[in-house]
Amino acid sequence: MESFNTAIQDINSPINSLVWGWPTVILIAVTGIALMVGLRFMPLTRLVYGVRMMLAPVDADAKEGEITPFQALMTSLSATIGTGNIAGVAGAIAVGGPGAVFWMWVIAVFGIATKYAEAVLAVRYRETDAAGDHVGGPMYYIRNGLGSRWAWLGGLFALFGMLAGFGIGNGVQAFEVSSALEAAGVPRLVTGVVLGVLVFAVVVGGIRRIAKAASAIVPLMSILYVAACLVILLINITALPGAFGTIFSNAFSGEAAAGGALGQVILMGFKRGIFSNEAGLGSAPIAHAAARTTDPVRQGTVAMLGTFIDTIIICTMTALVIISTGAYTQLVDGERLSGANLSIAAFNSGLPGSGWVVTVGLVIFAFTTVLGWSFYGERCTSYLFGDKAVMPFRLLWVAMVVFASIAGTSGAIWGVADTLNGLMALPNLIALLLLSGTVFRLTREYRFDG
Repeated sequence: MESFNTAIQDINSPINSLVWGWPTVILIAVTGIALMVGLRFMPLTRLVYGVRMMLAPVDADAKEGEITPFQALMTSLSATIGTGNIAGVAGAIAVGGPGAVFWMWVIAVFGIATKYAEAVLAVRYRETDAAGDHVGGPMYYIRNGLGSRWAWLGGLFALFGMLAGFGIGNGVQAFEVSSALEAAGVPRLVTGVVLGVLVFAVVVGGIRRIAKAASAIVPLMSILYVAACLVILLINITALPGAFGTIFSNAFSGEAAAGGALGQVILMGFKRGIFSNEAGLGSAPIAHAAARTTDPVRQGTVAMLGTFIDTIIICTMTALVIISTGAYTQLVDGERLSGANLSIAAFNSGLPGSGWVVTVGLVIFAFTTVLGWSFYGERCTSYLFGDKAVMPFRLLWVAMVVFASIAGTSGAIWGVADTLNGLMALPNLIALLLLSGTVFRLTREYRFDG
């Protein structure tokens, strides 16, 4: 199995370097900046309005859609709040140094506008399938918004989205959970089988069951995790100014990064930030397309909260715990920790015995991520092959949960997920730029009530 994982890394490394080179990073940044400027920074000034729309009762005139705006946001958050917030942040700091956190913030701020635009277009160009359900996402707004001559680009997104789900939304999650539980004495096979059974029990019920599970689990676990982080930060409050200072100073020096290159700091911050909040990947709009809403802009203001909650709040909490406790500088057997192990060590360092919070949070967040991404992958699969492919996809999805739990390695799993993320993002980013005029027009025409 070791040789198999080595072979995967050897194949993936050059592809990853190409996909996640500076052209992709620049495209992501340019898209977010262009959308934010074109929207006159509305996504930042209307965050409170978005919260109001999230909590508001469903409009009685909203006849289209299967789930509430709140459920749509929780479904998208279930897919984004996962190992990226715990293991991903730790990995960014371990490789890129504390300065990578600054670049996570940067990409997240502009990612708020990107996520808004994705949801607006998803609702504007959604369709009704044979079962009467509303379906949407990049493949639909590419085909319906750009026209039939661009249909190939929509198909390309669906293909990459289907494949990416097995990496970012499945393999990485299962691997990190099994790794964390193995450290607690639970065999990887047991983790894989139990996790697989639980996942199948939910995904077989489709978007409604996934949305109900996400709405019940995500808010509670997010609040508990942030509260635990705040307790540790209060205990170590005297170290917080130094933690912020380290983040800002290293953001432009790269001195603490493995390899010491500033470019590595920026790339790691961008990659892990995107892995965490998924702004620009085109995944979240697939969930928001199913929302019961009367207006694309209204749902867009709800959707943009996802990036703020995921990166600006939850990722920042994890990062500050790791940096303020100094855990990222500690050596174990001559090597620095990374991933979930670094986060666990940071919690234990800040408050002895509290590492279990990370383990529990990782398990629950990863479980909900697998649920949310199963819906994304399912929609991409049905777009390409029709509804008859849905059940085979679900079975393969569960099989991947078990396989990744027992057979993955950190380098292979994260590397492939990174590559598939980049391939998935490219068609979506092109579409967002080409359809930005539609987003700006719909936003101008919308009447914000206060």
